[in-house]
Amino acid sequence: MCCNAVHLFLRHMSKLHTQRDWERWPFWLRYLPLVPLWCWYCIKARSFWFFTPSNPTLTFGGFEGEPKMEMYEQLPPSSYPNTLWVAPGSDINALLKQLADQKFTYPFIVKPDVGMSGVLFRRIRTEADLRHYHQHMPAAYLVQALVTLPTEYSVFYYRMPDQQKGTITGFLEKEPLSVTGDGKRTLQQLIHHSPAASLRRAELEAWHAPHLQEILPAGEKRFLSDAANLNRGGQFRNLALEIDKALHAVFDDLNLYSKHFYYGRYDLKAASLADLKAGRNYSILEYNGAGAEPNHVYHSNYSWIAALREIAKHWRALYRISKAVHQTGVPYWSFQKGRQHLKASNKHFKILNALDRQTGL
Repeated sequence: MCCNAVHLFLRHMSKLHTQRDWERWPFWLRYLPLVPLWCWYCIKARSFWFFTPSNPTLTFGGFEGEPKMEMYEQLPPSSYPNTLWVAPGSDINALLKQLADQKFTYPFIVKPDVGMSGVLFRRIRTEADLRHYHQHMPAAYLVQALVTLPTEYSVFYYRMPDQQKGTITGFLEKEPLSVTGDGKRTLQQLIHHSPAASLRRAELEAWHAPHLQEILPAGEKRFLSDAANLNRGGQFRNLALEIDKALHAVFDDLNLYSKHFYYGRYDLKAASLADLKAGRNYSILEYNGAGAEPNHVYHSNYSWIAALREIAKHWRALYRISKAVHQTGVPYWSFQKGRQHLKASNKHFKILNALDRQTGL
């Protein structure tokens, strides 16, 4: 009976492998074949949280539930947007004064200090918007100046702790979810007929309710989200052929400034590819640590098997880096400490996800 069950499972997986939309499978299904590899690294390290030394100055190695402000404070001051940390329930009038003193102007961005996947990432256009967000936000959040640079990039970089130069394994151009007008259909119709947008139809209709019956002129592109990540329907363009010595030099210098960021992904905006390679006119949106996906496997004609191989390659690097940092005296998190952290993190994200689905926030 056991052999029959295994045979049926493998046959089912082989059918899934032929599908072109493996990127839309549930996270657990995409990663299922790699679970034994992850367990093997836990056994080798004798730690359930073998990855925590990979970025020793980030909570939980930056795997999940780490504060974003903790990350920004370790970046070069001029490399990221003006950012203000806001405590939940703090006085809104005091906050408005702080924003004025620091010369914030509308629109700007707000997002949870501990967040993921674009949850409760919002563009604030008016004081009324901010008051509403502040009133309903149950956790600490960040106010961040809107970055108007035209192009968003994602760079996956890792470095062994005893080396001055690292490796860029992935380089992407990212664009938020959008639809393009044809001069005939309404925004609502365009959303319904878009393969990517239709998957988030209810949410997008709520966000764009005042404009749903608007007919977009032919050729006009309308962005439907402010976040260009995969979970929000972002579109990626693989720039692997643009990875060169100049790009490596920029990120080696940046990474050495932070000193203890050894494994992760930089998401940033730049004026142009040439400017980014010259190390100018860019702004870091976020640095994601041990939990960062090598997102260059998406929208890049990777088969599911090829994507698994690429992810496994990154996990091997994560293990090697974590082991090397551990040997310098950085301890692995204890099982109980990691368990408590994940429990609190899951509770936090459950609350934020529920709020994120509310149409008024």
